[in-house]
Amino acid sequence: MQAHLRQPDENLRRELLAMLEEDLSVREELAAEGSLFDGYHPRMQAVHRRNAARLSELIEQYGWPGRGLVGDDAARAAWMIVQHAISEPDLQRRVLVLIKGAAASGEAPLWQAAMLEDRIRGLEGKLQVYGTQFDWDEQGEMSPYPAIENPEQVDERRREVGLGPLEEDTRRRRAAVAQSNEKPPADIGARRKQADEWARSVGWRKQKD
Repeated sequence: MQAHLRQPDENLRRELLAMLEEDLSVREELAAEGSLFDGYHPRMQAVHRRNAARLSELIEQYGWPGRGLVGDDAARAAWMIVQHAISEPDLQRRVLVLIKGAAASGEAPLWQAAMLEDRIRGLEGKLQVYGTQFDWDEQGEMSPYPAIENPEQVDERRREVGLGPLEEDTRRRRAAVAQSNEKPPADIGARRKQADEWARSVGWRKQKD
């Protein structure tokens, strides 16, 4: 069971924030030098794996670190650590159950569960529900990927979890990437094949016969 404290656990809060700070610092460094976007950088993967392992230990001890235990900022940090732990199928699937429960009790916002669900579905090669996961499309634009289930109802689903319209999100993401060093892949087919092979190698999808 998750611990409920009157005041956030300050040591745990600081630890989670430090873990995320390292993640974002390494990401910024690799992005600045242009090496972040060429596949899954080994240094970035190492940070994600280390943070995921530590968070798993904390979950065993405390349950999901929601806002009552660690405060809003560190609860969001824990969610981001999981969101970035793309090499850890078991952890992400386990946390999806936990964070849905946390959202139902007010310990986490609904959009965090929605975004994690979309990320898991994308890594599994399935349609996403809320359109929160983006990648390069065939026209060299950032677009929701994989495709969205029942796309005509996506904005209604997004409203229900506190997300804005998909069109606005798409515009914002495209503007952000235009200001970054990230460029469309020269061969989108090769990129997607590489991503599929990686997803199979870490257990998101079944190995091909």
